[in-house]
Amino acid sequence: RIRPPIPGHKMARLISLFLCGDISQVDEILPIIRRVVAGDGLDVVRVKELLRKHVENYDEWAAEFDRAAKWAAVMLGPMTFNQGFVECEVPPSAESNQEIYVGIPTAKDIYDVLRDKPQLPLDPSFSNLISRIAPYMTFRQISYVLNSSGRPSNHWQPFDLKRLRYVYSVKKKVQEISESYGGLSFLPQSFFVSIFLGEATRSSLRAPMDIVAENHVKPEAADHTKRTVLSKLRRHRLEGSSRLTEEDDEGFVMSPASRVASLSNLHLQHEQPRLASKYNSSSGVEDLLGDSLLGPQDVAILLQAGLTSVMKGSTVVQLNQRMLLDLMASQPRTFAIAVLAELGTPGSQGVPRALTSALMAFIEMDQSSFKPAHRIDIHNLLESWLPGLKIPRRDDYLAGGRWARQSYYDAIFGVSVSILDLAEVYSGLKLRIQRVRHSNESDPVPGPKEESFLTGVETSSDEFHNNANSKLATSINAAKEKIATADDLGKSAVFELKSSGKPSKECASCASAISAYKKAFAACAQVLSLDKNAFQAHWFKSFFRRNYDALMVKSVYDNVIEDVDNVRIWMDALRRGSSLRSTVPVCDGLESNYPRSILDDLDKVFSPISSTQGENSFITNPFFACPEKQKEQDIVDAIIAALFYDPSEREFIANDPLVRLLIPNDPGNYNFTIITAMGVITEGKKGRELEKAVERLKKKRGVVTVRADTGTARSVDYNANKIEEAVEQAVKLGRPYGLVGYSQGCANEFNFESLMLSGTPDQQKLLISSETGLICRQLLFSAANGSVHGPAGEKS
Repeated sequence: RIRPPIPGHKMARLISLFLCGDISQVDEILPIIRRVVAGDGLDVVRVKELLRKHVENYDEWAAEFDRAAKWAAVMLGPMTFNQGFVECEVPPSAESNQEIYVGIPTAKDIYDVLRDKPQLPLDPSFSNLISRIAPYMTFRQISYVLNSSGRPSNHWQPFDLKRLRYVYSVKKKVQEISESYGGLSFLPQSFFVSIFLGEATRSSLRAPMDIVAENHVKPEAADHTKRTVLSKLRRHRLEGSSRLTEEDDEGFVMSPASRVASLSNLHLQHEQPRLASKYNSSSGVEDLLGDSLLGPQDVAILLQAGLTSVMKGSTVVQLNQRMLLDLMASQPRTFAIAVLAELGTPGSQGVPRALTSALMAFIEMDQSSFKPAHRIDIHNLLESWLPGLKIPRRDDYLAGGRWARQSYYDAIFGVSVSILDLAEVYSGLKLRIQRVRHSNESDPVPGPKEESFLTGVETSSDEFHNNANSKLATSINAAKEKIATADDLGKSAVFELKSSGKPSKECASCASAISAYKKAFAACAQVLSLDKNAFQAHWFKSFFRRNYDALMVKSVYDNVIEDVDNVRIWMDALRRGSSLRSTVPVCDGLESNYPRSILDDLDKVFSPISSTQGENSFITNPFFACPEKQKEQDIVDAIIAALFYDPSEREFIANDPLVRLLIPNDPGNYNFTIITAMGVITEGKKGRELEKAVERLKKKRGVVTVRADTGTARSVDYNANKIEEAVEQAVKLGRPYGLVGYSQGCANEFNFESLMLSGTPDQQKLLISSETGLICRQLLFSAANGSVHGPAGEKS
């Protein structure tokens, strides 16, 4: 049973010392702590009574203390938590509502066409389509299309190639900005942004005219009564002003790009000739893509850079924001929704909490550099993009407002959730264009060929026994026989080890058993070379796990014998803890039901050995400190007892001859590289995690370790990109590699694998290459699936 890591009476003692300088209030504080730990929430009344009793100036700050107590009650109080549920079929966004995306190629289609018939020029319609969807592609994709696909420049249409190169340069600049922004060290950033932003927005708004000219379509006469959303909002706002003049109505735009965006004719966007190709059979493509050279993610990053700038009052920053707003207003409504969805966490999956914070800053956007008549009502602008949604106004939630009793944050949070729901179409579009799907959701999960044959799925009896499959069947039978033979020899060897008390190296029967196990290892490797999914078979998985546990015990044994680092101290501490675990009663109540003396013994687990303890106490009998005085198999038993918690698992491992024989890895250097990604708190490539172990590994095995430069509290996508950089560095060594992740590093590594497998052909090669690809992974205290702390903390 899991007990509180910090005993309640000790916590109460600390709070009492902090509150009144002595431990007189422990009995008053302990019930409050017990109530919180039991999940019954914070007793606000008793907390305020304690504060009133011991804080001199309580009455002067009564309102503040009251607010703090209520805030703590929310954070520590119980809440309903929606249990996860399982649906039979949940198609991904890219596979649902396929009719919406008719005419837009998938990432797989794009790469297939680029690699098909590389000697021939591309079809003009395909060339034009790629240039149209380029803003929605990743920087890595466009880099591949231009530089790595093997297509010379004359295979593209001139206008399309120019557009692709321009989008590439813009995305490269945006990527540099996305790395870091908002601090004092980035004051010149807004000026750098303004240099290319004006040209990018102006070029985006020229795109419809260029397409019209290319296709020899004469545009209709401009109807100046048709205006963008921004123009309509400004006109509506100025209708009641007595100072409204013709100059105010037409000449107020503060930058050339804003002027073009405000006066662009919407009919040009809706009457552009559609691309005549097999990829474009619906007018919905035009509404989804728009004409911007900046994709929604790019616009969101630039907006975020302005919102977090320390120079929000700067004219340059505000002009940049106005140009971005003008660009959003000139595009289809779906484009603006996509930008808003990306605003919280650009490039990642939408997070309502992050989007809420970004929206609050967006609504309060500084426009002090503009005249009052020329400022935009952000609420009305957002409502024009989000029909049916009412954007909350902060004044309504302040004292005296009509919603003063409600939370402004909760209201914005609700809007954020609605925006993410509206952006599902964009999410599907982005995944369709950016991510390769090798299989559909309805396709069966690949399994070992052996089980497919036994269950009659995919493989018939004839198919299994002919050609390579007959060799596979023979190899599987041979591997099973060799494992059984090795186990029989191993049991005899273990019996001799226990009866003679000799170490395994001096036992003749052990040498025979070890030789048999190595033959079994080779036979399993042969099976795996014929069927890469063979490790999923029950017999193979079971033997693999036995090897894993055996190597773990062997590794700890070697470290104890060689006195590596502080392993002996830690193992004695674990031994003390496991011994203490069996002496502490298991109760249904809290720690108050345990005798205080037993709780105090928890300190003894890691305390120095004291001569004042009894001679027979586990505290005074360090076992691992002097391994030369212990028998080999006794050390193995102690390691198993200390490392494994479940009694049945301990018994199984203790009786496994594969563990008892302490079989080492073959000596010599290994053709292998390790990529490490540490947890949520790390110094990245400068980190010192596992430092000595890495040094020993390189010295003893010649294995090079590359530390991924992952960042503290950064997104999984950011850290996945850093892992990719580390892998690119490792691949240059010409060796296969494995991933070692710790805590959140495991989630980062899984995300890296997903991004690589669904990325460009170059990225896929980093993962699946037989010479320099990924061959294994090791997860240390994995947090890949997260925990209840995430949703519970977000709801609080």
